[in-house]
Amino acid sequence: MLSLSIQNCLRSRIGSRGIAPTELKKYRAKLEAARKSLEGQRKSGRLGFFELPYNEGEAGRMEAAAREWKGRYDNFVVIGIGGSALGNIALQSALRHPNWNLLSAKERRGGLRLFVPDNVDPNLIRGLLDALDVKKTVFNVVSKSGTTAECLANYFILRRELERKAGKDAAKKQIVFTTDPEKGYLREVSRREGIPAFDIPANVGGRFSVLSPVGLLSAAATGISVKELLRGARTMAERCRTSPVLKDPASLYALVHHIYMKKGSPIHVMMPYSHQLRDMADWFRQLWAESLGKKLDRKGGQVFAGPTPVKALGVTDQHSQVQLYMEGPHDKVITFLSVKDFGGDVAIPARDGHYLGGKSLARLFKAEERATIAALSSQGRPNLAITLPKVTEESVGELIFMLELSTAIMGELMDINAFDQPGVEQGKLLTYALMGRKGFGHHLKSFRKWL
Repeated sequence: MLSLSIQNCLRSRIGSRGIAPTELKKYRAKLEAARKSLEGQRKSGRLGFFELPYNEGEAGRMEAAAREWKGRYDNFVVIGIGGSALGNIALQSALRHPNWNLLSAKERRGGLRLFVPDNVDPNLIRGLLDALDVKKTVFNVVSKSGTTAECLANYFILRRELERKAGKDAAKKQIVFTTDPEKGYLREVSRREGIPAFDIPANVGGRFSVLSPVGLLSAAATGISVKELLRGARTMAERCRTSPVLKDPASLYALVHHIYMKKGSPIHVMMPYSHQLRDMADWFRQLWAESLGKKLDRKGGQVFAGPTPVKALGVTDQHSQVQLYMEGPHDKVITFLSVKDFGGDVAIPARDGHYLGGKSLARLFKAEERATIAALSSQGRPNLAITLPKVTEESVGELIFMLELSTAIMGELMDINAFDQPGVEQGKLLTYALMGRKGFGHHLKSFRKWL
């Protein structure tokens, strides 16, 4: 079971910059109100991410599709961006071989290679086309609205390539959409052309959608157990729902960060000491930033609020960022993502009487993690630890749901809407105008001096 430790955020451990137990207790009623508010929104149907861990029927459908592709295709390409890509990458990094795409089909046990070209840089897409056999590839186009410019541009390019090399009929066999259940361009194409489609629930936002077909279809295609992921998420959902708020890991994680924001520490670092979990920090960065960075509170008042999430990686960033964290401004809270059991190890051979001889990489890795935590704590630098027993589908499901729920609770504590992203919309509208989309030209008038 996943565990959360906040001991290195407490005054008894790190001195005056730590949190006193009375501060935590002072927020109990506010945390209970936050959980009650979210439960009300869940029951009203507004917050669909709460229901995703219980959608085992959809999980079965995705795993059935993956079985159909097994042995027939080699590659699975996710055409998406942001919340339609980061979770896919994080699941793949965590739960598949670190060099998955280099393994043979036999070594992958029929699981497909995964590619997620989540940008419109022409070098990226041209490079993918250079390397990809489109006849042996399934393309998953992921966009809830069906209007995402980056997604559609890459879809049009890759579909053209598929039709050139495999014929127009290939689309029905090798393209699958993940989109809104009722409306949007992709849904229209699905109905018109008979292209299969999976639903993104209307009440689930992109950054909260990794446990929907957005993230789980590609996971199933590579052989990850979707049902185990959902089981882990359910375990965490029930644990958070039934635990006292100061024992509930999602509530406690949100509360510690909320208190430190009020203390002048708005920079929140996530530092996995696990190469498998490195991309979880990327996924979390979007979740935290897009949900919590808001100009207005829920009463309409200007607050310009929000934490700044930062990605780091142990031990790599001991050699780039830790100097700042040790001696720079007292404006950061660090989360260490820790793993007890790596599932394997590599011995360091003896050579020339060196002290490392006879040890192992796992021992060195854990020693560096312990040393970094101790050094930071000794300097009064607050840090938390989220520990997974082992990186498995179930533990990753627990982690994902905990962080999603923490984000929602943080929004309640900050009194902002954690489920919209108005700051993203203006850039989208200007892009539409600059690309000549009909009906959007008027958006350019107020921005001419900056364009």
